[in-house]
Amino acid sequence: MSEEPTNQIVVEAKAKGAPRMAQLVYILYLASIVFGVTGIIGVIMAYVNKGDSPDWVKSHYQFQIRTFWISILFAIIGMITMPIMIGMLVFLGLLVWYIMRCVKGMKYLAQEEPVPDPKTWIW
Repeated sequence: MSEEPTNQIVVEAKAKGAPRMAQLVYILYLASIVFGVTGIIGVIMAYVNKGDSPDWVKSHYQFQIRTFWISILFAIIGMITMPIMIGMLVFLGLLVWYIMRCVKGMKYLAQEEPVPDPKTWIW
């Protein structure tokens, strides 16, 4: 009988902390522009926390996970095209795209709204 209220408290605490974790992932992603490794930490956190979150926060985690993998793809394309000088343009575009996705995601998170289309390749 006493386990029921305790479980409810744990579930509510996780639900309240989920937006903060998603915000931390966005911050880690932005920090990865300078430090690199924080992006890997962020994507691991997104994978770990996406199952225990409310649906609107799950959309942020899905958006963050896709942001990570799409950025890896374009970074590889940028490295491959670097010898023909197109790589610098790819990296510049990637940087703008990455920052825009993080900022827009943080905006939706601050308004406690889901990402409208977390599967988009744009922003």
